[in-house]
Amino acid sequence: MAEIYKSTKKFGTRYGRTLKGRFGKIEAEQRKKHICPYCRKESVKRVAVGIWNCKKCDKKFTGRAYTLAIKKKAVVKSEEEQE
Repeated sequence: MAEIYKSTKKFGTRYGRTLKGRFGKIEAEQRKKHICPYCRKESVKRVAVGIWNCKKCDKKFTGRAYTLAIKKKAVVKSEEEQE
């Protein structure tokens, strides 16, 4: 739980625990390295909102704003709707 608040220490006592928790989760997810869909290496970093770059194969592609991966629940739900 402490790693969630790591990047939110800059806010001090402002904004409350709940909002800082949400912000911390989002920021931790966007700053971690993701797996490249082309070369399958963990070397993808976020360049800007929705723009991702793989340092290994030097591919630049789009994705979601804060994370590259799609939530599994959304994928399962869309597959069930198609049937």
